[in-house]
Amino acid sequence: MKKLYPDAAAALDGVLFDGMTICAGGFGLCGIPERLIDAILAAGTTDLTIASNNAGIDGEGLGKLLRSRQVRKMISSYVGENKEFERQYLAGELEVEFCPQGTLAERCRAGGAGIPGFYTKTGVGTQVAEGKEVRSFDGEDYILERGIRADLSIIKGWKADEAGNLVFRKTARNFNQPMATAGKVCVAEVEEVVPVGSLDPDQIHLPGIYVNRLIVGAPYDKKIEFRTVRERVAA
Repeated sequence: MKKLYPDAAAALDGVLFDGMTICAGGFGLCGIPERLIDAILAAGTTDLTIASNNAGIDGEGLGKLLRSRQVRKMISSYVGENKEFERQYLAGELEVEFCPQGTLAERCRAGGAGIPGFYTKTGVGTQVAEGKEVRSFDGEDYILERGIRADLSIIKGWKADEAGNLVFRKTARNFNQPMATAGKVCVAEVEEVVPVGSLDPDQIHLPGIYVNRLIVGAPYDKKIEFRTVRERVAA
């Protein structure tokens, strides 16, 4: 089956629909599926539920979809860099489900593995536990967290072969791998596609069985959330 598509719009053709749930990979602005986010923005798909570690920043990443009011609900861990997110949340315009970072990664991994739920100590006795089942194991309380399954996963990788076997690079590996497996359909954008057999099998992070569609998104500009510099020391 041919997995390589000419661009993001083509790769998402027939996949998007209003009210869908999307798992989006990336960590901050590192390893985010920029081209696919832009294609969703252009398609105008609305009423979205998006599971992502963060919500981008104003005007970048998922922040674009928040600004265009295409997102109904966010399931996220860290959202402190997005003023529009804050405004919509405080105004009651955006539904938010806050989830501890490790729990979110495990919820997506569990969903991809066919595990409907699991128990964790993270969040016991806090607002995270409100409304959730609590059970005791060996004298310790744990809360039940549900696995996440999405209609679509959008991820960003470094290199892939034509069969969809994929390699992530450094921090971009965060969240992309579990998000990829949680979707009924996974669309990946990468910097380079190489012939089958070019990648060392021991270095593949995501087997091609999980990737349904693939695009080359390069070239990319490296975006920085916070540019921090030291004060110049007087000579």
